[in-house]
Amino acid sequence: MKPAQWQQVRAELARRQAEAERLAHEAREQAMRLERERRQFELSVGPVTPLPRNGRAELLRPRPLPLARQREDDERAALSQTMSDEFDVESLLETDAELSYRRPELPGSVLQRLRRGEWALQTQIDLHGLRRDEAREALGHFLQQCSLRGLRCVRVVHGKGHGSPGREGVLRVKVRRWLVQREEVMAFVQARPIDGGAGALVVLLRG
Repeated sequence: MKPAQWQQVRAELARRQAEAERLAHEAREQAMRLERERRQFELSVGPVTPLPRNGRAELLRPRPLPLARQREDDERAALSQTMSDEFDVESLLETDAELSYRRPELPGSVLQRLRRGEWALQTQIDLHGLRRDEAREALGHFLQQCSLRGLRCVRVVHGKGHGSPGREGVLRVKVRRWLVQREEVMAFVQARPIDGGAGALVVLLRG
């Protein structure tokens, strides 16, 4: 090998060695930086002893859905305020044997059409067996849902009260009193015998 070629080989070997040393130095610096980052918490608070593994699997349990307790209380209070037991209903009821009801802006023929069953019953609620407060809350919620669904004609079953003191149904009187206080209620009549008779009301809701 000629001297000139030998010098070129030595120069290339030196260059490669220098490049290898540079890469090794950068690798050491990178490893030291990663180690510092990994131990950053340990270095800031002091020595840390890892907890021994217990072999247990950690299961992620779904959290229960939040319940709008305050909103439910507000709605319940609003229903109670709009359906008072102290409301004087007698002057608003029609003076017939059934004590029917219609808003003043409606013609009297509305009650006749309700009695004849010209509006088809779309749904109903049965208040049998409920205490007074339970029945009032259930009825208020029922009317609210009917309005949201756009229903017009519904039945409210309150029972005939044969088991009540004096054989006069408590709910039979209360339901009429509650209904006339609701903005959704336009009229109501006693149901036909095939629809419950004296134990139920057919109610016409605002359209």
